Amino acid sequence: MVAILGVPISAAAFGFLALVHEIQSLTYEDLPRALGFHGTPSWWPVPLLAVSGLLTGLAIRRLPGTGGHRPAEGLSTGAAPTAAELPGVALAAVASLGLGAVLGPEAPLIALGGGLAVYAARLLKPGIEPSAGAMVAAAGSFAAVSALLGSPLLGAFLLMEASGLAGMMLGLVLVPGLLASGIGSLIFVGLGSWTGLGTYSLTLPHVPHTPQPTFAEFGWAVALGAAAALAGTGIKKLSLSLQGRVEQRRVITTVVMGLAVGVLALLYAESTGRDASEVLYSGQDDMGGLLAQDATYTAATLLVLILCKALAYSASLGAFRGGPIFPAMFLGAAAGLTLSHLPGLNATSGFAMGIGAMCVAMLRLPMTSVLLATLLLGSEGITVMPLVIVSVVVSYVLVLRLERPGAAPSTAPR
Repeated sequence: MVAILGVPISAAAFGFLALVHEIQSLTYEDLPRALGFHGTPSWWPVPLLAVSGLLTGLAIRRLPGTGGHRPAEGLSTGAAPTAAELPGVALAAVASLGLGAVLGPEAPLIALGGGLAVYAARLLKPGIEPSAGAMVAAAGSFAAVSALLGSPLLGAFLLMEASGLAGMMLGLVLVPGLLASGIGSLIFVGLGSWTGLGTYSLTLPHVPHTPQPTFAEFGWAVALGAAAALAGTGIKKLSLSLQGRVEQRRVITTVVMGLAVGVLALLYAESTGRDASEVLYSGQDDMGGLLAQDATYTAATLLVLILCKALAYSASLGAFRGGPIFPAMFLGAAAGLTLSHLPGLNATSGFAMGIGAMCVAMLRLPMTSVLLATLLLGSEGITVMPLVIVSVVVSYVLVLRLERPGAAPSTAPR
């Protein structure tokens, strides 16, 4: 059943990503030109994000399921949405991601993949047991995110660590999950080639060579880990505070949060002369260019980018629907590149350490954070892995210390 369901679910995930990408191109590039503008005005994101807030707020308030999980609370891998909740999850995610919210597609894909799998399994076998249904839901999520992170194995590992699978449950889910992930990756590659749209996966085609780690870089790993823990804790607390206020008056405050994200993009564009889109969206498509074009960014520009993106990320986490992974990766990468302007740290090492440290600060998934920061760099990832491990461990331990007075994070390993 998993092998059969993996094909349509991964195809649906590919279609979802293609739709989001087309909406982004239509609203940010094609529509301004159709209205007579030469290029996209720097103020364009402001009304765009207001519309996004209105549509997202209405989907969350009016449709069953409240648009899926709340991204401010971390990466959720709980119960799959019901058939009645799937339209609300999809619409809220498309309205958020397609029009510029600073979130990624991984959380909606996990929810949609699991929900579609359970729905299809019950059609094929009406009397399916709850335990078998949970296994099929997990496999559907594996298929949906199989190629998103650049490797089906990385997507599978993310889901296993985020859900806290261990012991007998891990053994039950692992084989069907890996099967669905492998099939999903093949479907992504095939559809990307057949349609000419690409695979919509995170890839870094040009990674500068990095020498062997130095003693100074291990010092930078500690500093980066500590800074990421403080920044990540601040972003999370701000987003949770905003979430509480947004939920009191959902539609109006979601529009206000959308306007705030648009204004932050406008401020970045006007103060640096660069494209406002660098603040918008998840940053998934911009990460490779950020590393390859590092020489074109001054340290001051990177600092403004980090500040605007972090605030827009907090507002998006608190009000919109999507996943927290890719913006965290982008912020960490930008922070690492900023520090590489100082002596003792090369750009590739700073890039990788920043990704790992910021991911673990936001996700509380140490093993996944190490793999995200290293596997994406290809052969260079092996070289920088010791540095990434140090930065991730420092960030993770400090985050747990900072959160000790409150409740333990829901995604922390048990």
